[in-house]
Amino acid sequence: MFYEPRLRNHGLSHDPLKALVAPRPIGWISSMGADGSINLAPYSFFNMVSDRPPIVMFSSDGKKDSLRNVEETGEFVCNIVTRDFTHAMNASSANYPRGVNEFEKANLAMEPSRLVKPPRVQGIVAALECRMTDIRPLSGLEGLASPYTMVLGEVMGVHVDENILKNGRVDAPNLALLARLGYMDYASVESVFSLERPVLT
Repeated sequence: MFYEPRLRNHGLSHDPLKALVAPRPIGWISSMGADGSINLAPYSFFNMVSDRPPIVMFSSDGKKDSLRNVEETGEFVCNIVTRDFTHAMNASSANYPRGVNEFEKANLAMEPSRLVKPPRVQGIVAALECRMTDIRPLSGLEGLASPYTMVLGEVMGVHVDENILKNGRVDAPNLALLARLGYMDYASVESVFSLERPVLT
């Protein structure tokens, strides 16, 4: 089959596009408003887009609290979601009113960050402390406005639990990273293999 996403002419019960661009890591974004309110929300439109400088992005569907907080303070923390935090991550995804602390709703403790004001999830195996570098409303080729806004941030500090390291490297199966697939489906990384890049002679 072939279809054009903007025409939604796939003839299926659900658009397969997001399920094809998968798995996607989940950025569990903790942020703080100018008034000191705390927010924690998962974003599957999340990734690292550069390592020099280290830049991550998440994309917000609408003017959600994470976006508002970053606009106000310029800081956020990306907590890396692993299998052990699946249910807490899901609990924090509910559409709570502004000002509700999702850490409390998901029965999570907060841990202070070192370089930014928003806290991180206590017990998480990895967290990225970030300062916003750009906020970009998205639009299509014909100027059609998107409900999404992309937030870019430079990683200022990285927290890593040494238990997920092996021989100086992150041990992916031990990390058990949680990823978003299509629809309401998720997966955790369990099987890993290596490939060396070809060398041209």
